[in-house]
Amino acid sequence: MAARCKFWLPKKNRFCANTPLNDSPFCGNHTPRSDAQWIPCPLDPSHSVLQDNLEGHIKRCPLLKQTQSLSLQPFYQKGINAGNEDEDGVPLSNSSLGHPDNVSSEMKRSAVYGLSVPEFCSLIDKIKSLHESTCGDIRDSFKVTDACDIWIKGQVDRKLPFQEKHVMQQASILGNMVEHGVLKRFDMRDKCDNEGQCVNDENKNDVPAVVEFGAGRGYLTQMLADCYGINRVFLVERKAYKLKADRSLRQKESLLLERLRIDIEDLNLHAVESLRGSPFLAIGKHLCGPATDLTLRCCLSERNVIDDVQKCPIQGLAIATCCHHLCQWKHYINKRYFSNLGIKKEEFHAITWFTSWAVDADHGSDLSDVKDPRSCLPTIEKEEDGEDATPVKDTIGKMEAVERAVLGFMCKQIIDIGRLMWLKGRGLDAQLVKYVPPNISPENHLLIAKRQTGL
Repeated sequence: MAARCKFWLPKKNRFCANTPLNDSPFCGNHTPRSDAQWIPCPLDPSHSVLQDNLEGHIKRCPLLKQTQSLSLQPFYQKGINAGNEDEDGVPLSNSSLGHPDNVSSEMKRSAVYGLSVPEFCSLIDKIKSLHESTCGDIRDSFKVTDACDIWIKGQVDRKLPFQEKHVMQQASILGNMVEHGVLKRFDMRDKCDNEGQCVNDENKNDVPAVVEFGAGRGYLTQMLADCYGINRVFLVERKAYKLKADRSLRQKESLLLERLRIDIEDLNLHAVESLRGSPFLAIGKHLCGPATDLTLRCCLSERNVIDDVQKCPIQGLAIATCCHHLCQWKHYINKRYFSNLGIKKEEFHAITWFTSWAVDADHGSDLSDVKDPRSCLPTIEKEEDGEDATPVKDTIGKMEAVERAVLGFMCKQIIDIGRLMWLKGRGLDAQLVKYVPPNISPENHLLIAKRQTGL
């Protein structure tokens, strides 16, 4: 025991078993140090390093080799899809948050709590008015086609993970793509002429490539390849995952797979040599927060105008949005939409923070389908500022969960409607639908778009 670290592990009901450092009763993991000594690693902020050891750590950080290799790729262009604070001629507003690249949830919450009750009420009224004027009925569109039967019935490789809720979401994304004319079935095995001669080679070039953004393990693409005969796929994901679909996909002799381990923010898609000039479909399931905006900017440069859409090889897209509370003003694709409606940067961040309330209530209750959401919002009396004024934090605390949830869903719709309008402004035939019931996932918005006929 004398040679062991003296840090007590309550969950294991024993001391740490590691050897202590010289002149210390604790090991390297548990030696108390000042928080000021630790700083995020500049290569990978997910871990921290002692400031005194930073120079040596950078030389051996596990992410160093990957970063160096990535920087040499022709499709790597730092921040190409990030957007700018003042793009589209939208002026910056004065904000107590300053102008950091990423405004954390804590900063957004602090800004809201710093409002007076009259200011908070004015913001809620503005959200109500904005929702009423821009957000019509977003229709339910839970579509599962017969082509996905092998997945729905679990008739796939037993080594592939099967979770019904994810399978239903994936199947409905593909079903909506079919209904909207973005996707059709490319079953090469069945394509023969009247004399029974196979015509695979003649039709091979008709099949668009598929780029899945935020691909994770790649099981949306796996279903697409299994059920619709896609033969060329690109998986874009910045993280490394175990149990990926890659092994199963590579077993398909007719399918070409390329995984791009890169942040969407830094991806110049038109510089991917094997994709250059080829028509493609863009898909994504639960692209968190600004990842949706980065993907739209990646696929359709903001420099494009309607007359230039015909030069862009994208044929269509289907993106399931989520985690709107992570959205950032810098990255948001349609700042002009908010600016024209009188919404400033700090109000935008407040709206994004409110979206987290959409999942406060029971997911089984169909809050996203409330016919008149305004009727569920609280009536807050506007009081004069003074020493006895009620803090906004207390006012929010008095709101019922359903009231917060309805406001959260309204804010989610407002954010996604802006993205929908941006797509339409690029000459695409676009829709925003609820692709699964809320009891499967409360994050059920799907942006779907295709090139209009004739473009």
